[in-house]
Amino acid sequence: MASVYKVLGQANPSASTESTLYTTPSSTQTVASSIIICNQAATSATFRIAVRPSADATTASKHYLVYGTTVAANDTIVLTIGVTLGAADKILVYASTGNISFAAYGSEIS
Repeated sequence: MASVYKVLGQANPSASTESTLYTTPSSTQTVASSIIICNQAATSATFRIAVRPSADATTASKHYLVYGTTVAANDTIVLTIGVTLGAADKILVYASTGNISFAAYGSEIS
């Protein structure tokens, strides 16, 4: 099995819109080692991050890693998490404004 360390995904979603940050490719497993949340505005904002298994069609309360967490104005939060994902599992993000960007880093194993 080969491991590839990489940027898993980067997104700057529209305000109040759940967006896919990363989807694990087929025949692959992933370890998301860190997620960085950057608020690029002069006011604080909130964000959510969920991990939705491929077996679930919609995001449910049980999928959230963080929900309604505040990131201060012009600040960054770094989450070192080590979340494991199977094929077609997704990392989903949501922000209260369009000024928050997300980046996920980790390794794909195939």
